[in-house]
Amino acid sequence: MKEVIIIFVCFFALRLVSLAISIRNEKRIKEMGGIQYGKFNSMLLTLAHVSFYFLCLFEAFRKEHFSLDSTSKIGVALLVFAYLMLFYVIYQLKEIWTLKIYILPNHKINKSFLFKWIKHPNYFLNILPELVGIALLCKAYTTLCVMLPIYAVILTIRIRQEEVAMKHLL
Repeated sequence: MKEVIIIFVCFFALRLVSLAISIRNEKRIKEMGGIQYGKFNSMLLTLAHVSFYFLCLFEAFRKEHFSLDSTSKIGVALLVFAYLMLFYVIYQLKEIWTLKIYILPNHKINKSFLFKWIKHPNYFLNILPELVGIALLCKAYTTLCVMLPIYAVILTIRIRQEEVAMKHLL
C-alpha cells in the first residue's frame, strides 16, 4: 500500500475515534436535558467533511499520487497539528465535547487558556488545518479550491449558531 493512502487511513481512523467520543458524550448530554441547536447545519457540516475527505482521496487516485513529497509532508504536519488540537479541545471540554451544538441546562463556559485566547479553537485550530492538510497530503487542489469555500460558508453558519446558543451563558 502507498504512503499517502496509509496516512489518509490513519487520520480518518482518528476522526472516527473522535466521532465515537462525540456519540458517547451526546447520549449523556441528552440524558441530562441538553438541547441541540443547528441540527440541519450539523448534518451539512458532516456531509461536507466526509465529502472533502473522500474527494481528496479520489483526486489522489486520479492523479496516482501515492508517495510522500514535500507538499504531502506539509499536509502531514498540518494534520498532526490539527489532530493534536482536536484531542486537546476534547480533553479541555471533556464530557460536553460533541460534533454537534448542545447546551446543557447548567452549561459552563470553558475559560482555559486556549478558549480564552482563541475563539472557537476546534474550528480554527483543528478543522481548517485538517482540511488543508488532507488536501495537501493528497495533492487535491481541485477539492481544496472548490470544497473549502463551501465548507467555510457552512462553518460560518455553524459558528453563528453556536454563538447564539451560548449568548445567554456569557
